[in-house]
Amino acid sequence: MTTDPLVVFTPSGKRGRFAAGTPVLTAARQLGVDLDSVCGGRGICSRCQITPSYGEFPKHGVTVRDGALSAWNTVEERYKSKRGLKEGRRLGCQAQILGDVVIDVPPESQVHKQVVRKRAEAREIVLNPAITLHYVEVAEPDMHDPSGDVQRLQAALAAQWQIAAAQVDLALLPRLQPMLRKGGWKVTCALHHGAAGVPTVIELWPGLRDEPVYGLAVDLGSTTIAAHLCDLRSGAVVASSGLMNPQIRFGEDLMSRVSYAMMNPGGAAEMTAAVRDGMNTLFAQICAEAGIAATEILDAVFVCNPVMHHLFLGIDPFELGQAPFALATSEALNLTARALDLDLHPSARVYVLPCIAGHVGADAAAVALSEAPDKSEDLVLIVDVGTNAELLLGDKSGVMACSSPTGPAFEGAQISAGQRAAPGAIERVEIDPVSKEPRFRVIGCELWSDEDGFAAATAATGITGICGSGIIEAIAEMRLAGIVDGPGLIGSPEQTGTARCFADGRTHSYMLYDGSASGGPVIAITNPDIRAIQMAKAALYSGARLLMDKRGVDHVDRIVLAGAFGAHISPKHAMVLGMIPDAPLDKVTSAGNAAGTGARIALLNTEARRLIEQTVRAIHKVETAIEPRFQEHFVNASHIPNSVDPFPILRGVADLPEVTFNTGGDSGGRRRRGRRG
Repeated sequence: MTTDPLVVFTPSGKRGRFAAGTPVLTAARQLGVDLDSVCGGRGICSRCQITPSYGEFPKHGVTVRDGALSAWNTVEERYKSKRGLKEGRRLGCQAQILGDVVIDVPPESQVHKQVVRKRAEAREIVLNPAITLHYVEVAEPDMHDPSGDVQRLQAALAAQWQIAAAQVDLALLPRLQPMLRKGGWKVTCALHHGAAGVPTVIELWPGLRDEPVYGLAVDLGSTTIAAHLCDLRSGAVVASSGLMNPQIRFGEDLMSRVSYAMMNPGGAAEMTAAVRDGMNTLFAQICAEAGIAATEILDAVFVCNPVMHHLFLGIDPFELGQAPFALATSEALNLTARALDLDLHPSARVYVLPCIAGHVGADAAAVALSEAPDKSEDLVLIVDVGTNAELLLGDKSGVMACSSPTGPAFEGAQISAGQRAAPGAIERVEIDPVSKEPRFRVIGCELWSDEDGFAAATAATGITGICGSGIIEAIAEMRLAGIVDGPGLIGSPEQTGTARCFADGRTHSYMLYDGSASGGPVIAITNPDIRAIQMAKAALYSGARLLMDKRGVDHVDRIVLAGAFGAHISPKHAMVLGMIPDAPLDKVTSAGNAAGTGARIALLNTEARRLIEQTVRAIHKVETAIEPRFQEHFVNASHIPNSVDPFPILRGVADLPEVTFNTGGDSGGRRRRGRRG
């Protein structure tokens, strides 16, 4: 009895027996091995390259001898002479199995390639995009067969790719017949595999196309819009860009924009047009950077908070401005770019992640997809810091979510010398606890202000103001240096021991930088600045504390700061302010723009879209507006760091002076060593 040859694929380890003469590509498909092919096995795309191995393989129980594959043929020779083929490589569609063989599928030939994200915790994204390319040869029309060109294209996809019942996008129909004839009835189809499971042909190219197609991952924030252009074939980020959300002119915070829509007839439509125009400007920028046409972008994924979600979709956010904060829809959406007036390919598809609750949006869902708290062994608090902070608390046993209205103070708004992060803005601050003298760094310069060469290095940008991370560090350093007390008052020169504190109306301010002698700005930290940060950080902390109450815990195992702003926050300074719960500093990490990363994951892997839709349904939503303890936590958290919660871990690593600067307080700046827990 003759036994069919055994083939073992690596690195997957999948194996099976096949009749002699079976092409390697056919065996791979039947075993579900990731072996790429656009041309369908015709030997013209070369995507199915494999490397056969010969010799003894005890692990696999196989001995591979010469002649295990068919001889090198003319198709492989033609490809090697024209485009080159690495030594030892074969084309899987041409090489036939004749004997037991071990075959390695190199990374560049795998369909689901892995892309490593360059970040603190490396992540791998398995490629499984919604857009796939398929080369087909379509039967020419025949007087005896009156079927249409669409029907013969569908038949070709079914016969050559086992893709049944594919639809053709309406926008493609006018170009379909000329394209088929231009290609000599040989075309490459771009198929979109939607949520309904019915693939749709959204583009055609004559002949074989082996060029990239692109997708966009877009994080639509209330302050900024950021986009990543990705090659859907490799998963690589080709270009990234961002711009300020043009809706800022209608209000910096979300509730201001809701109010604008309520107070102005047509206001919601005006903001919808503004944000879509802004997106199209961004897309033009990113395409110019990458050197491609916008029509080459076939898929896009969007994440955004609920108010931006509604305004982007053309929905009046009126209901989000009042209890019970009802969303028009919380489900994921599968749309077309033309329905949203986006200047992409006419048939490009758009996927919008689901929202979690009335004030916990698709951006929080994207963070959950990126950071996966539902798979965590330890209890993790994820804080996406922005004008509307969104928080997730959970582990494998369950996840809860809420939002807190922090406002724009963390981004430099409502601060006397505040500005958005830009070259020249103070971003880092240190204050000597003895001399009370400050030093700082500005964006665009690696030197500290007391280092040689600082003035020359900042001559071009100047020192223009202080951004969010700078104001947080400045106030925390003032607290550590005994310049500001727990309730948030700045002391007088006599109380603090420094002339940098000066009378400013009925309170005092601290002079951080005085550039008036050379025509520059005066940058001081005022008591109203501190009050604005206190309100923002109290809202943030109260949301976290409320989730902890619901969970029945008084501490968390680790904290993840998400968002572009979160990436620049010093964990120690955030804890000194009382922005986040007490935790070991080495357990406080940054995830960078986790919402944008989640959007990228959803763009590159359609299975991730189904996963996050399931995850969102399982998240328990907590509405801070109706929770009586939120206000209690807020009042306590207005203190720096907190008037009730002891923060023992922080006090073990930082000395918080116990000074009081209110009327009748200690005028000598008395300080006592903080408790250590």
